[in-house]
Amino acid sequence: MKEHISRNKAYELLKKYNKEAFHLQHALTVEGVMKWYAKELGYDEDEEYWGIVGLLHDIDFELYPEEHCLKAPELLREGGVGEDIIHAVCSHGYGITVDIKPEHEMEKVLYATDELTGLIWAAALIRPSKSVQDMELKSLKKKYKSTAFAAGCSRDVIEKGAEMLGWDLSELLQKTIYAMRSCEAAVNTAVENSFA
Repeated sequence: MKEHISRNKAYELLKKYNKEAFHLQHALTVEGVMKWYAKELGYDEDEEYWGIVGLLHDIDFELYPEEHCLKAPELLREGGVGEDIIHAVCSHGYGITVDIKPEHEMEKVLYATDELTGLIWAAALIRPSKSVQDMELKSLKKKYKSTAFAAGCSRDVIEKGAEMLGWDLSELLQKTIYAMRSCEAAVNTAVENSFA
């Protein structure tokens, strides 16, 4: 079990630099997805740790989009975050803004799922249910193949992430749908409470 910043402190740190509902929702979604994957892949005792990495992964994006993953170490160190979490957070910018390669399975999961959660969320928003609960792999694949849909979500990064994990794309898509189903209600409630 790794020693790390508490979840409450991590969330306060996130909110210090992120005020927009979109960014909070994304951070909370990636947190929930990372926790689901920790359990799925047999890292149960590190579930909260994986979640905190997911929660903090875009800490610098709202205020410093041009310095994404470059400004994060400074903000995280000021917040008392350990170097292992800083490495994990920065590794999701591998090949984009930094050359810090994802090494641990947790870092590879973050790299593979960050962009993908955005794409799945965009696909959910245009469903009648506005939810991932009834989303099927087939319909997600159709959206995924349309490069005009959620164009800001890099398919290249998603596919590289699947490759790093040794999974085919369908496995990554399906698992991430399940992961997002597991946390959708809690994320929606947390975002509503942040703006209540």
